[in-house]
Amino acid sequence: MPKPSPRIAMQNLIDKARSTLPFDLPEAQVCDGICNGCSKKLLDYLDGELLDWQMRLDRGEIPKLGELSALGRTSLKIYRVVKRNGLIS
Repeated sequence: MPKPSPRIAMQNLIDKARSTLPFDLPEAQVCDGICNGCSKKLLDYLDGELLDWQMRLDRGEIPKLGELSALGRTSLKIYRVVKRNGLIS
């Protein structure tokens, strides 16, 4: 099976992050309980990065593999913090 193009891979990454991370949780719920790194700030940062890449893809930009890899690593690190803080079961 052939690998997806960088553009499709980036769109898949954006879609996966949006469906996995709790971007829509109210601030009161995000900032309640355990805090090993500020989940709100991390989610806000990642939301901005995802929005930026979505706009760039919509304009027809093709991401480089390094950019795809960097966003993937960032998303994974933020996922781990949010999970450790109890916002993802």
